[in-house]
Amino acid sequence: MDKFRITGGRALAGRVTISGAKNSALPCMAAAILTGETVTLHNVPYVRDCLTQRRLLEDLGATVLVPDLRTHKITAANVELFEAPYELVKTMRASVLALGPLIARFGKAKVSLPGGCAIGTRPIDLHLEAL
Repeated sequence: MDKFRITGGRALAGRVTISGAKNSALPCMAAAILTGETVTLHNVPYVRDCLTQRRLLEDLGATVLVPDLRTHKITAANVELFEAPYELVKTMRASVLALGPLIARFGKAKVSLPGGCAIGTRPIDLHLEAL
């Protein structure tokens, strides 16, 4: 394991930039469905799942502006669809995160069982129980 060992009587000072985490960004992106106001997310990681989530939101009718690589401005005022496109859902485990916001907004939702990588069982029963 990497570590820093600091010896001496000097105080530490400075800045550390922390990279964004997709497991934080993806639920926030899905939650934007709940409001018609613009939601601005900073430090969104540039990874495939975040790009797929962006496409999913756009396919549902949201506008997603990306003024720089790590900032997303999501406006879901024009979202009128409650069915997530299978072609996107099958590629991403986190697509199930759209289920709750769609049900909250429309009273119904249609989201296929999520796909994604095969790193072991990751049931969605907790999501379903929450509904």
